[in-house]
Amino acid sequence: MMKVWCPEGESVEGYRASPKVMDAPSLRINATIEHENAMVIACFPSVGMVSSIVAHYLIDHLDLEFVGGLVDDRLPALAMINQGVPLPPIRAYAGKPKCSIEGCDQVILLMSEMVVPESLVHKIVWALFEWSKEHQLLAGVVVDAFSKGGMKSGMDGVEPVVEYEDTEAIDVVGIGCNETVRSMLKEMNIPLLETGVIRGMNAGILSEASRRGLGTMSIMVEADPRFPDARAAAALIEKLNTLLPTIDLPQEPLLAEAEMLEAQISALMESAGGADKGSPASNAMLYG
Repeated sequence: MMKVWCPEGESVEGYRASPKVMDAPSLRINATIEHENAMVIACFPSVGMVSSIVAHYLIDHLDLEFVGGLVDDRLPALAMINQGVPLPPIRAYAGKPKCSIEGCDQVILLMSEMVVPESLVHKIVWALFEWSKEHQLLAGVVVDAFSKGGMKSGMDGVEPVVEYEDTEAIDVVGIGCNETVRSMLKEMNIPLLETGVIRGMNAGILSEASRRGLGTMSIMVEADPRFPDARAAAALIEKLNTLLPTIDLPQEPLLAEAEMLEAQISALMESAGGADKGSPASNAMLYG
């Protein structure tokens, strides 16, 4: 059985990583997982919790399995608990749904609900790309969101600033790290983002992918920053259906969830004694 080297040189059955001390981030993935020709979907914190909603939805509907996570002694010592199972804050899932990108036959999803400290972004991004180079990953998709015009999300300085043509529908824009991916976005009817600023992990991933000339894209959706925006997540998933044509990702469960969330928020706001529905204090009470 394959083993992983721990920081002290000890080994753990079933996992694989480099024999290094804990002075750099290390992505620990189950050694039985195939990596070559995989499409990586990155879901780090976004406006309206869109990335988190999309990640959990894909895990459920694509039958992705937990396969490991990123380790760094500078990250907070915490675990996410899901149905009694402790999970690392930055974790990986994998599965084998077919995708429309030539040669791609599996998906690896990286996700976190935690905003990665700015001082660690470049180190973690470098570790992820060195890992992807070693395992010959094929393509990458970064899931992201931006606030509706005139709204602020309060994402501790990592909220994207996007100039876009606001329509009555939920708007979606794209970023491509090479010409091939930019052409692909146009074929998916996703207009390219003309002007904007992105920050944090998503910025680090896209900048490094562009520097390396890799086939990585970002799909960004307009979201309401005041609550978990399931409708925005559904609009983004509709675009992901183009990349995963053999999988029918239904929007109805997310739209039903959106209606339920809105009803719950309305009821809680009313019971809070007339608190301002858009105030940071009222939303912190619900989601903070």
